[in-house]
Amino acid sequence: MLPEWIVLIAMVAALIFYALLGGADFGGGMWDLLAMGPRARGQRDAIAEAIGPVWEANHVWLILVIVLLFSAFPSAFGAIMTALHIPLTLVLIGIVMRGTTFVFRKYDAQNDRVHRRWSTLFGIASFLTPLMLGVTVGGLATGAIVVKDGNLTSGFVAGWTTPFALACGLFTQGLFAFLAAVYLTLDTADDPPLQNDFRLRALFSGIMLAPAALLVFLLARYEAPALHAATLFWWAAPLFGLTSISALIALAALFGRRFAVARAAAIVQVTLVILGWALAQYPDLVPGSLSFHEAAAPANVLWILIACLGGGAVLLIPSLYYLFKVFKASGA
Repeated sequence: MLPEWIVLIAMVAALIFYALLGGADFGGGMWDLLAMGPRARGQRDAIAEAIGPVWEANHVWLILVIVLLFSAFPSAFGAIMTALHIPLTLVLIGIVMRGTTFVFRKYDAQNDRVHRRWSTLFGIASFLTPLMLGVTVGGLATGAIVVKDGNLTSGFVAGWTTPFALACGLFTQGLFAFLAAVYLTLDTADDPPLQNDFRLRALFSGIMLAPAALLVFLLARYEAPALHAATLFWWAAPLFGLTSISALIALAALFGRRFAVARAAAIVQVTLVILGWALAQYPDLVPGSLSFHEAAAPANVLWILIACLGGGAVLLIPSLYYLFKVFKASGA
């Protein structure tokens, strides 16, 4: 196997882990902002307890993707970070804002007015960040980012200001909100009324994903033609079918209060969505301009990077497993 293939697979795997873990943290922040009813404070406390021990660790997957892109595909990194620096800067601001407001809410004066202030800022940042992540992915998929002779020629607003990119951002928000609500049904197993609150939120957001996905599909025909054309590939129908089945199983399990089954189905659903996007964009990193073969660093650099990746995995994976074992075992 060529070394660029190994790195590319590692990047896609890291993106999947980031969506499943970090994405759920963003979704938790969205539900924090939308907490309502007589158990609003309890909903916020449940969200804080669920994400508090792990939210910082979950960002390691995004850092890994960026480091791999920078090291293994430097020309693609330069084009993407330059063309999409505005939404990516907003992503960075949102991540930092979430972290600071989460900590300040925990340790500032514990009265309702102060709590609401930090909760509002935390929720706004939680909405902003996945929106901009989806907009970034959508902008990249449009093919509007043009690189010629190693130079970006399409400017700084190409692609990501389109309705398609915005639809991708809204779909990402919905996907993360759904995932968070499903996870929280297990984290609140000892409080049935609170668990039902998150069950209803999971059902609502899961159902709303269907029209959001349809909107992305329809807009792709005109604004991301290469991505839309990929729906005709041999793998598209089976992948779409499996994704739909996973979504239906998750909703049925939520309706029947089989929350562990719902979580497993939601994980499969999100994994297949990201895998489908990666396959649809293959073999390009910058669609229409740079394939991952063209953007790859020299082979000796890639093999050194792979060796470092393997050595880091020996430390990272057991550490993360232990972290989740300690803090999340009760929700298993």
